[in-house]
Amino acid sequence: MKLRMGLRAPALLAAMVFSTASLAAEIEHQTDYSIALAGLPLARASFHTEVERNRYTISGTLNSAGLMDIISRTTGQTRVSGVIGRDRLRATEYSLSYRSGRKARAINVSFRNGNVVRSSMVPKRTPLPKNWVPVTSRDMRNVLDPLSGLIIPANARVCPNTLPIFDGESRLDIRLTPKGTRNFRTRGFEGEVIVCGIRFVPKAGYRKGREDVEYLRRLETMEIWYAKANGMDVYAPVYARIPTKIGPVTVSATRFGG
Repeated sequence: MKLRMGLRAPALLAAMVFSTASLAAEIEHQTDYSIALAGLPLARASFHTEVERNRYTISGTLNSAGLMDIISRTTGQTRVSGVIGRDRLRATEYSLSYRSGRKARAINVSFRNGNVVRSSMVPKRTPLPKNWVPVTSRDMRNVLDPLSGLIIPANARVCPNTLPIFDGESRLDIRLTPKGTRNFRTRGFEGEVIVCGIRFVPKAGYRKGREDVEYLRRLETMEIWYAKANGMDVYAPVYARIPTKIGPVTVSATRFGG
């Protein structure tokens, strides 16, 4: 179904972009997001963070809603743990399991000092198509997970910035460029946020020439907004807009630390 294919890539990207939560020293923190297509609900996501000293754990759930439930019911669970560094949050363990309609998949990745030391995906994607761009060992060096990798410590630059992401199957860069500031208000937050443009740059682990990947690669009008959590030394996403051929996918924090 063309509608289903047209929604899947931007919806999954949006979910990935907002699979984050704010961090601070020795706290528990809850962040919730809504995902919509042209104002119609697609999914809801919730993430719980626990931090003790310089170590963090984020666990989250994603559940489709509204239009996505009609097309293909989707549920997912994810978890990441790691160490808070000066300019990056460095994961040690990352996992994701999801089911969309009849399809299900489980991904687990272990990191050490930013490098992937072990990665598994069940079931594996076999056979690989002829136009598949393989992930090499070089692609898995100095990378970030797709959850905590999008949280930026306050003493680091939000944008311009390049985030090298490995999600257990695909390697991509998320390139952030400055677009000024805006005001944003939601439960737990009210104030100025940093607006960044997003460029999606696939590197490996995808089908070259695939329509939805090429659409995202060419897109120059995506935005992501970063807010600084009150009393915390990090920036995290609170809003994003991803245009699609059938309307914009928007992701908005409905709760940010409140």
